[in-house]
Amino acid sequence: MIFRVEATVNLTENEEKVKKAIQNLFGNLILQTKPSRQGSVLTAETKSQEPLIKFKTVLQNEHIRDAARKALFSGQTDKTVRFCLNKQVAFVGHVSFSQEEAESPLGPIIVTIETENPAQLVTWMAPKTGAQHRD
Repeated sequence: MIFRVEATVNLTENEEKVKKAIQNLFGNLILQTKPSRQGSVLTAETKSQEPLIKFKTVLQNEHIRDAARKALFSGQTDKTVRFCLNKQVAFVGHVSFSQEEAESPLGPIIVTIETENPAQLVTWMAPKTGAQHRD
């Protein structure tokens, strides 16, 4: 399993705030800063499950596992799960999925997880609750 996260830091944004947004949802990742035309890009990559454990806990605490399950399954391909999150919402410690990158005015937090069994990973991160009637 390989976990990757990426977020653009626009010239109008504070890099520390974007780092905090990512760390609120995925824990203390070691983030690298790369220059870009819009400002910079924060990235992290790890084979550790720690970011997913933290994210799973946030989903559980937010009581949004059913919505998360739907968003995660919609971003699933053969060997990956990819999804986008709103940076501003993440900064205050909450989760808001974006269907497309354009939905987040300052750009999203983009998460890509490579795994042999994406469906199993989604089911682990966001197990069905009694409130969900169907997938």
